[in-house]
Amino acid sequence: MASISEFIDHHFRHFNAATLRDASLAYVSHMQSGGKMMITLAGAMSTAELGLSLADLIRRDMVQAITCTGANLEEDVFNLVAHNHYERIPNYRELTAAQETELRERGLNRVTDTCIPEDTAIRKIEHHILELWQAADRAGERLLPHQFLYRLLKSNVLVKDYQIDPAHSWLLAAAEKDLPIFTPGWEDSTLGNIFASHVITGDISSSQVIRSGIDYMIELVSWYKQTAKESKIGFYQIGGGIAGDFPICVVPLILQDLQEPCPFWGYFCQISDSTTSYGSYSGATPTEKITWGKLEEHTPRFVIESDATIVAPLMFAYILEKCAEGGQTRAKSAAGARANQ
Repeated sequence: MASISEFIDHHFRHFNAATLRDASLAYVSHMQSGGKMMITLAGAMSTAELGLSLADLIRRDMVQAITCTGANLEEDVFNLVAHNHYERIPNYRELTAAQETELRERGLNRVTDTCIPEDTAIRKIEHHILELWQAADRAGERLLPHQFLYRLLKSNVLVKDYQIDPAHSWLLAAAEKDLPIFTPGWEDSTLGNIFASHVITGDISSSQVIRSGIDYMIELVSWYKQTAKESKIGFYQIGGGIAGDFPICVVPLILQDLQEPCPFWGYFCQISDSTTSYGSYSGATPTEKITWGKLEEHTPRFVIESDATIVAPLMFAYILEKCAEGGQTRAKSAAGARANQ
């Protein structure tokens, strides 16, 4: 059987398929030339189990930073500890309002075709994360949302509850690498809501325990400036919304607001099923970003108009195979050079 990269090279020749291949090859070229990559996660990618492919990309150093919604941040952990209690609803398009009510009464929160169990996922995490919030509160610490989840995972308190292979958790892979994560708008996530409830009830003395989106932007500016000193930084965007719009703005912030020199993003790829439209961020063409000082005229730019749950795993597998092939070729060349010396 042909490898995934061979299959794509042979069959993906036109339209969105050709763009997928072109974007993948450009990603490989970007990495092989010493570039760094940020991936942004909108939608429900964690519940769609993107970790099955993304975790390997992280562990193989093909990702250097992630920006994600609060939902994606927490839902990878929910899946890690409660996967066996999830329910898939293949006929979700046909559900009546009464059937949706029945799911709610069973404690199942539906995300398209998948239901997240309230008790075995969300409430299982709440007890452990509350202890970390309260400990930080007592110590006068202020941390970013993902730092609490990194602490939770690194404490190993959840290991006995893992219900998937930990190799398939992208957040666990990121924690192992201490990967920079940026999560704007965390407040509207489930854990964000839970945190607010504990501040209201007095279990936590102040909302200042959690640092805000502005803190994330300041951290992002620092990361971008430091990383850009040595490498071009690429931008791989899954979906749109705040997960994409927040981080890409760091370049014009540095250039226009701080009035400091700053390189543009060195690669751009967006997977989106949003139709091109007026006033829509997700539906804006990449060239519009040139006018905002985010990309430049010669930045490699790609838009793949398709479902990210199909496209991203294919691209990640292709990228890993091609980068591995490149590494083997360089190793053989180096060995040959040494043998001739």
